[in-house]
Amino acid sequence: MALRDWITKLRGKEAPPAETPLSPPPGVPAPPVPPTGAPTLPPPAAPDIPVPPLPPEPVPFTPPSPLARTGSEPAPLAEPPPSPETELRPRDDEAALREVEAREAAERDLAGPEGLEGAATPFEPLPTDDAVPAPVPAGQAEAGTPEPQDGADGRRGWFSRLRAGLSRSTAKLTESVTSLFKKRRLDEEALEELEETLISADLGVAASRRIVEGFRRTRFGKEVTDEEVKAALAEEIAAILAPVAQPMPLDPARAPHVVLVVGVNGTGKTTTIAKLGQQYREQGLATAFVAGDTFRAAAVEQLQIWGERTGCRVHTPVKEGADAAGLAFDALKAAREDGTQVLLVDTAGRLHNKSALMEELRKVIRVMKRVDESAPHSVLLVLDATTGQNAIQQCKVFGEMVNVSGLCVTKLDGSAKGGVVVALAQEFALPVHFVGVGEKAGDLRPFEARDFARGLMGLD
Repeated sequence: MALRDWITKLRGKEAPPAETPLSPPPGVPAPPVPPTGAPTLPPPAAPDIPVPPLPPEPVPFTPPSPLARTGSEPAPLAEPPPSPETELRPRDDEAALREVEAREAAERDLAGPEGLEGAATPFEPLPTDDAVPAPVPAGQAEAGTPEPQDGADGRRGWFSRLRAGLSRSTAKLTESVTSLFKKRRLDEEALEELEETLISADLGVAASRRIVEGFRRTRFGKEVTDEEVKAALAEEIAAILAPVAQPMPLDPARAPHVVLVVGVNGTGKTTTIAKLGQQYREQGLATAFVAGDTFRAAAVEQLQIWGERTGCRVHTPVKEGADAAGLAFDALKAAREDGTQVLLVDTAGRLHNKSALMEELRKVIRVMKRVDESAPHSVLLVLDATTGQNAIQQCKVFGEMVNVSGLCVTKLDGSAKGGVVVALAQEFALPVHFVGVGEKAGDLRPFEARDFARGLMGLD
């Protein structure tokens, strides 16, 4: 009925009145009522779009066989990249090429039939003050260490090592002298330049003036050569050093003779103790060490290994960081009981401008005097020659605090400031017992003024 009305409206006609539906008789279900309103049309069907076919599955890649190109012959191997030495070798420079070939031949000879990988390196690192040496059986000396000799051959060998050790200081001083004096008259201008040269070589102001005054008295106004000036300088320097060139006295009757070794950090105190211990053992003296440096890492272990190498007993603290004064007290008592003749006491390195640390050093001395009123019998100040004029201040402060009795100047071989020994002699007149020009025990020897002066000037 509703559909008919809707169609009638579309055609412009009036729809007839709707008929009233009759109610169904009782017991009969009512017929379904048709929907009213505008009919709902089904959605239009989507157009058929053709679906493209899937692409074919790709064939997996298979690398070609190296025999594919040549059949049964293998492919040629690629040439290895050139080594850096071959790449950098100057082919057009015959002299450089011969040098490279000579070096390669020397390496092959050194390696032998097993090749260079099994060859031992001919160079060994030099030990330092903080380095711990490898242990060797007790009582045996260091391998390759020359024993001190007193004969003519030994003296020439020591002088050669002294000259070699002072070579840097010699070069700095003699080059300036050579450039100043080449057949020149020794006038006031030349003397002023000579004084400046000596001061710059760390001889100190006082010693430089003394040397120049000697030149003024004896050679003023004369024409001199550089060789004459070098010889005259060696004489003047020897005159300043002669009064302080004294060996360190040992009195075995004290049993033991106590040597307190002091100095700032890194001067070589522990190594100096080891070298002295070996020399005293070779002289037949019963020697012992006291590992009093309880602050520096591995210092006790280092001295223990030196004791094994030199055959010297080492007194060590019972625990790390123990009181150095108490250790020195116990070591001195034990040394008196076991008949030790020389007792070398190591101390912690301390800055000379730190009063609290210097007071601890005084405490070590006070405690040892409770066992032996005369101890320590020698106070050896170890100075590093590389510090130059700073050694003057160190010597002044340590001398005031602990009454230094003698000096040991080390590391002259690594310094161009060997002239500081002259400045120390002129300033303090303290005995210079030892000088060190190398790492081995034989390179620490008693100080001799004439040898040092001539070695400093590069003279035979």
